[in-house]
Amino acid sequence: MPTVTVIAEVRAREEAVDAVRVELLKLVSETRQEKGCLEYRLHQDGDDPALFIFYENWESPDCLERHLGSDHFRAYLAAVEGMIADKTVHRLSELP
Repeated sequence: MPTVTVIAEVRAREEAVDAVRVELLKLVSETRQEKGCLEYRLHQDGDDPALFIFYENWESPDCLERHLGSDHFRAYLAAVEGMIADKTVHRLSELP
């Protein structure tokens, strides 16, 4: 199966930037231990601190789906409910 690359943009509400950052960092440490996680990097925009960008590589689409159903991912979603202004997720396949 082909590797899956994900670029996810998460924009926190202005009043919740610090709280969202804390929750995203918790998500990183748990996710990096998951089977099939090849790379999981979190970035914060230097000019726009409310914008966080994930760069992820997964062994397969199944590994990514397991991540999205994991307890720690669901806990993150619950923790940031109402704190996210916008989110965009790109699932990419590398071309030969």
